[in-house]
Amino acid sequence: MSAPVWFITAASSGFGKGVALEALNRGFTVVATARDSSKLEELKSKGAITADLDVTHDLDKIRSTVANLYAQVGRFDVLINAAGYILEGAIEEASPKETFDLFNTNVLGLLNATRAFLPYMRTQRSGTIALFGSLGSWHGGPAAGLYCATKWAVSGLAESLRAEMASFNVAVCAIEPGYFRTGFLNPGARVQTQTRIKDYDDSAVGQVRAALEQTDNNQPGDLVKGAKMIVDVLSLATVKEVPMRLVLGSDARHAIEGKCTSTLEYLKENRLMIDSTDYPKGS
Repeated sequence: MSAPVWFITAASSGFGKGVALEALNRGFTVVATARDSSKLEELKSKGAITADLDVTHDLDKIRSTVANLYAQVGRFDVLINAAGYILEGAIEEASPKETFDLFNTNVLGLLNATRAFLPYMRTQRSGTIALFGSLGSWHGGPAAGLYCATKWAVSGLAESLRAEMASFNVAVCAIEPGYFRTGFLNPGARVQTQTRIKDYDDSAVGQVRAALEQTDNNQPGDLVKGAKMIVDVLSLATVKEVPMRLVLGSDARHAIEGKCTSTLEYLKENRLMIDSTDYPKGS
């Protein structure tokens, strides 16, 4: 049996690169892409097929790139959609363009990249698609509200796509990591809003800005361990074994547990009020 083919977007750094290295170490065929494939030389030297792919390009261009790569490898077994970045700033501070650019990469670009692969996996009746959500898929927060909104969207898309692709034996998983020690928060990678409103400096927004500075390069998550877990889980034999969500990191687990507990408490305490808006039974 031939080696499984893993296609990875944004493979030049972070989880994209980490997963690519782990897959290569296991002898898998890896197609690694980035906006600038010259940044993929390390992966290429280890045997990866590399190519330029910008998820913000129009769908036809993405489809053409994917088709050319499919002609080389003959199938796609796993798609890792790792492209994304954080926009640091209060919601009021973010301009329409900054907001669009963030959603264009984190949601719309991810969506178009996924669309380009669906015909191949649907036709071959197999495959796994992984979309990168985040701890932010569960918990909004000051100074990162728009980023969290994109990640809520991604996890929602993954849940819906999983239901749509189940009949075709294609698994869909939302990967939801907490803080991992990647370059994600490094200056240059962490995009800040051009507008800064002084009022927010002494608010929760300012506190989070300072916390992000302190967290950079001090995150609790180990990228190598996280990448290994992703490859372990997405290599499972059947679609049913691939989970809907792959949560990574104790910080993510604690945050999700807290969100679930508070939500269940709210529903229990307000059950009568919530149910009172129904028509009477039998109406």
